[in-house]
Amino acid sequence: MIEAVLPPDVATMSVFGDLSPAAGHGLFPAEAAAIARSVPHRRAEFTTVRLCAREAMEKLGMPPVPLVPGERGAIDWPAGVTGSMTHCPGFRAAAVARAEVAASLGIDAEPNLPLPDGILDVVSLPRERAGLAALFRQRPDVHWDRVLFSAKESVFKTWYPLTRRELDFTEAELDFDAGAGTFSARLLVPGPDVAGRRHRMFTGRWAVERGFVLTAIALPA
Repeated sequence: MIEAVLPPDVATMSVFGDLSPAAGHGLFPAEAAAIARSVPHRRAEFTTVRLCAREAMEKLGMPPVPLVPGERGAIDWPAGVTGSMTHCPGFRAAAVARAEVAASLGIDAEPNLPLPDGILDVVSLPRERAGLAALFRQRPDVHWDRVLFSAKESVFKTWYPLTRRELDFTEAELDFDAGAGTFSARLLVPGPDVAGRRHRMFTGRWAVERGFVLTAIALPA
């Protein structure tokens, strides 16, 4: 399902719920060590999203490797690969691409439900909040506060592997096209330098499918 918001040359895999370890699915030792003290549901989603990533990598002809979270949960993907993973209640997904296709990937999935009280003011700018009402008039079936949150998560996941620096929710200003299913993120701090080009804006896609908000950015190499 995550493929709906990504280019065709990005390999994806997604599942609803968790894969059962009894079916022969498991973790590499380094991955198991990283999650050893977590509660069972956290271990299940951690395992499933990595199995999704390995299946996506297999589509690119790449062997399975450990995907161990580092600082801020970022994965050190194998050489020549960029990727991103996401999970929310009821859904897990991964996307990977060869480095010559995408310099960085960011994907996020959320339930198509309102954000908890107080969260929108923390994650958004006044101009963004002002635009949500107009978006809702165009697509009243969409919880636009959740789309905004999800897109900002995708922005951060794209940003962090390139910079290894934090990016606050208020350091990128987003605009959405309700009809085209696209969004743009204008960076309010100096953007990452990729192959000699300074990126000041990320562009991505959003969709609502089967009760989930999906957002993704594939930054061209």
